[in-house]
Amino acid sequence: MFEFTVTAQSGRARTATFATPHGTVQTPMFMPVGTQGTVKGISPQELTEIGSQIVLANTYHLLLRPGPELVAAHGGLPGFTAYPGPFLTDSGGFQVMSLGHMRQITEEGVTFKSHLDGSAVYLSPERSMEVQRALGADVIMAFDECPPYPAERDYVRSSLERTVRWLERCQRAQLESARSESERSESEQALFAIVQGGIHQDLRQQSLDATLPFATPGFAIGGLAVGEGKAEMYGAVGYTAARLPTSKPRYLMGVGHPEDLVAGIALGVDLFDCVYPTRTGRFGYALSDDGRLNMNSSAPRTSLEPIDPDCDCYACRHYTRSYLAHLIRAEEMLAPRMLSLHNLRYLHRLVERARAAIDQGRYSEWALEWAGRYFKGKAKADEEHATPEWFIRAVAADF
Repeated sequence: MFEFTVTAQSGRARTATFATPHGTVQTPMFMPVGTQGTVKGISPQELTEIGSQIVLANTYHLLLRPGPELVAAHGGLPGFTAYPGPFLTDSGGFQVMSLGHMRQITEEGVTFKSHLDGSAVYLSPERSMEVQRALGADVIMAFDECPPYPAERDYVRSSLERTVRWLERCQRAQLESARSESERSESEQALFAIVQGGIHQDLRQQSLDATLPFATPGFAIGGLAVGEGKAEMYGAVGYTAARLPTSKPRYLMGVGHPEDLVAGIALGVDLFDCVYPTRTGRFGYALSDDGRLNMNSSAPRTSLEPIDPDCDCYACRHYTRSYLAHLIRAEEMLAPRMLSLHNLRYLHRLVERARAAIDQGRYSEWALEWAGRYFKGKAKADEEHATPEWFIRAVAADF
């Protein structure tokens, strides 16, 4: 049911099809984030129109509100949200880090103080599997401990070791639930393991050695984009991705800046997710091949151009920059909706172009051409069109 088929390769970059119960995903693919069962401001119909093929939702937040039982009563996330495509659910492991001031970790699990009403919320590997089963996502994530950055090596090591022990419990819980529910089989949800280890190569290897034997249907690279530098992140991604199975999807968690998608694809990553495109849209920024456009600045206020003349999203086909800038100043809700829609479509177009370049066998050339425009004006003064060294190394898979 979760067949992953590589269709083309250019360097480490590759295109593939990933079959799920709710549809086949063409990779590389960016996943919009619908933390609470909705991508902020964007309807399911709009997601489909702009090329979204899989959406991420969050176990912790949906456990708090509205509760997994209500989602299950709708037949799972597709019925609850009216988005017909596949879903991936984060296990709640990211909240172990992001809500560090509101939780307590033990070997058994994590007790959170709800950010809604202060009540105690408990998540363990078994409870995370139970909730994700009720949510009905196609791809579910193992409950893990995501270490912060910076963190002491000993802490990173102990957290990755706990993540492996929790993975074993997640896999066991999934098998036991499949046996006990005649109407559901284990194969209806693909459990992805998460490789941790921070920016430390030896700890990444330790995590790989302990995680790969579980032979899960896919693997995620976790614990990055949490404050480390680009070179450190790309180094960890490159090292880890190169040692993951070629026959299974590789998912880089929480990464969604345009340059990171282009670099990550070069390093062999298949799936990405991030709140970046919708969050920046709500703050008044639009993504483009020329970098990030500040729609709050003075320049767009009199411009009769679309955000991006090459973009086919609704906002770019119907509105000028000056109109959208007016909506921002007037605090009209259409502005963040349209900027978010455009930003998501930009990232989908970016991975579509990446797939085309891979199919043509010229991914590195395309990536550097794209970067020459994207980084223009950000390079060193003595190299007008130079691309940052860390990006060039990533595209060359030199990490």
